[in-house]
Amino acid sequence: MIGANVALASALAAIAAGGVAYALLAPYLLGENRAEQRLRAASIVTTPSARVATVNRREQVARSLKEIEAKTAGTKVSLELKIARAGLDWSKQKFFVISALLGATSAVLILLLTSTPIAALAALFAGAFGLPRWLLARLRKRRIKAFINELPTAIDIITRGVRSGIPLGDCFKIISREAEEPIRSEFKQIVDAQTLGLPVGDVMQKMYERVPVADVNFFAIVISIQSSSGGNLSEALGNLSRVLRERKKMAGKIQAMSMEAKASGGIIAALPFVVGVLTYFSSPAYIALLWTTDLGRIALVASALWMSIGIFTMKKMINFDF
Repeated sequence: MIGANVALASALAAIAAGGVAYALLAPYLLGENRAEQRLRAASIVTTPSARVATVNRREQVARSLKEIEAKTAGTKVSLELKIARAGLDWSKQKFFVISALLGATSAVLILLLTSTPIAALAALFAGAFGLPRWLLARLRKRRIKAFINELPTAIDIITRGVRSGIPLGDCFKIISREAEEPIRSEFKQIVDAQTLGLPVGDVMQKMYERVPVADVNFFAIVISIQSSSGGNLSEALGNLSRVLRERKKMAGKIQAMSMEAKASGGIIAALPFVVGVLTYFSSPAYIALLWTTDLGRIALVASALWMSIGIFTMKKMINFDF
C-alpha cells in the first residue's frame, strides 16, 4: 500500500514538473517555429524571378533619378523663367519697358528733390535695374509660399482619386478647375501640356523649373518615377503628403521659436537710428559733428560697416533652411 502511494505521488510530481517545463519552454519553442516559418515564407517570396524583378525596378528608379538630375542641372534661369516664377504673364519687351519707366520716374523725382545730377543718375540705375528685379523676387517668394501651402491638399486629391480608380490626368484636371491659385494655374499648364502630347516627366520637370522648391521637386520625382518605372502611386503620394505636412509644421515651430531672436535683432538694429534722431531733436549742434567733420564721417562709415556685419550675422543665425 505504501509503495503504491509512493508510486502515485512520484507520477503526479513527474506530471507537474513536465507541465511547468512545458509552460516555461513552450514560448521559446513556438517562437523558433514561427521564425522558421517566416524564413521559409521569405525564401519562397525571394525566388530568382522576384529577385530579378526587384533588381530591375531599382535600376529603373536609379536611371530615372539620374535623368531628372541631368535635366535639372542643365536648366538656366532666363528672364522669361524669372517672370514665370513671379506669376506674371509679361513678355521680355514689356518687362524692359516697365523697367525703363521706373528708372526714368525715379531719376526725375530725385532730380526734383535734390537738384543733383549724380543722385538722379544713381536713381535711374536703381530704378531701371534694381527695383524691377526686387519686385520679381518679392512676387516669386509670395507665390512660392502660397503654392507650398496648397500643395499637400492637391496631393491628397490625387491620392484619393487614384485610389478610387480615377486616372492621373483626370486628377490633374480636377485640381486645375477647383484648386486655389497658384496651384490652379500650374496644374492647368500641366493639363495643357499633356493635351499636346508631352510626357508626364517632362511636364513635371517644367513645373519644378517654375516653382523651384524642394517640395515640388519631391512631387515631380514621384510622378516621373511612377510614369517610367511603375509602382503604387497612391501610397507614394500619401507618404509624400504626410512628409510635406510635417515639414510645414516644423517650419511653423521654427518660426515661432525664432520670433524672440528676430524681435531682439530688430530692436538692436533700430536702436542707433532712434537714438540718433532723438539726439538730433534735443541737441542738433552736438550730433551734427558726425557729418560736418572728417572724423565724424569716418565714425559714421565705420559704425555703418560694423552695424551691417552684426545685422547680417544675426540674420544668418536665426534663419533656418531645411
